[in-house]
Amino acid sequence: MGKALGFFEISGVVAATDALDIMCKAADVEFVTWEKKLGGRLVTVIVRGEVSAVSAAIEAASAGAIKKPVCKAVIANPHPELERVVQKSRDRLLKARGEVEEKQEVKQATPKKAPAKKTSK
Repeated sequence: MGKALGFFEISGVVAATDALDIMCKAADVEFVTWEKKLGGRLVTVIVRGEVSAVSAAIEAASAGAIKKPVCKAVIANPHPELERVVQKSRDRLLKARGEVEEKQEVKQATPKKAPAKKTSK
């Protein structure tokens, strides 16, 4: 089976944290990121893993969360553009926590030219 993304939207940060705990305990999924909207009143938790594991995690959270989910989805083999959007969200989360890794690219330093001197006649 391939990789999948699971989206679980619920009302409130505490309920989202509870749902994430349920998902991670129910199946072999990895927390990717979360998005908080309306001041944290709506929280979308995103997890990644094998399709069957993500499906099991989403269903377990739906059945056991302290609140009813607003929305939920499992996307098998997500399009690269969706992966890019999710990665941007993850980067924002890591940056806010001060955990963004420096890019591994080593750029060749190009010497800066000194400004030309004006000569007066």
